[in-house]
Amino acid sequence: MKLFIATLLVLVHLSIFSDISYAQVKTVPFPKIGIDVGSANNPQDVSTSLQILLMLTVLSLAPSILIMTTSYLRLIIVFHFLKTALGTAQMPPSQMLAGLALFITFFIMAPTWSKVNTEALKPYMDGKMSMEAAYDKGIEPIRQFMFKNVRDTDLELFINLSNMQRPKNRQELPTYVLVPAFAISELRAGFIIGFFLFIPFLMVDMIVSSILMSMGMMMLPPTLISLPFKILLFVLVDGWNVIIGSLVRSFG
Repeated sequence: MKLFIATLLVLVHLSIFSDISYAQVKTVPFPKIGIDVGSANNPQDVSTSLQILLMLTVLSLAPSILIMTTSYLRLIIVFHFLKTALGTAQMPPSQMLAGLALFITFFIMAPTWSKVNTEALKPYMDGKMSMEAAYDKGIEPIRQFMFKNVRDTDLELFINLSNMQRPKNRQELPTYVLVPAFAISELRAGFIIGFFLFIPFLMVDMIVSSILMSMGMMMLPPTLISLPFKILLFVLVDGWNVIIGSLVRSFG
């Protein structure tokens, strides 16, 4: 009888607490998410719709904007040249090199993006600045970064190709002329650094090939022997520290 009463009390206790928990769960609202598409009946609705379309377009072009207006292009070119010079087909993986280049880009561009956030994004989000004024303010630090790293000859090329009047100063130069000039300047800088990266590893290959030929071991692939020596040379000189430090310092 005691066991029966104890079991009954436990069941009553569980039923009471289950009802309370069910009532608590029942009172929690479940969010409803939906997207309404209707007709624009006034100019303000049309303007809002166009702004949304513009923002979606910018988001879809964000990877290209990141590559063409930041330090990412030079970094990824140098990393792939380094991988080729070492002769390691799989290490480090391309995804890791892309991620490393991306985060070093964040490090290099942090002062520029901080200025964009302070001078343009925050005032626009607070409603203190229009979209046009925010764009003009926000693009200026990025243009300054590109001007510090672009060559005058590349700017001259695209100014001549555009058949535009020669600008009197940098403020008059359109951004659509600056961006491709900056891109080919970064390509040139990346290829120059890649060329100098090849020289020490090429010398290791030549030395190993000469030794194997003098020993009559011409059937043995020289790259099979030179690869460990190239990796050892790269580790002894602390290659990652030297290359990344030089790359970061190369940006003005």
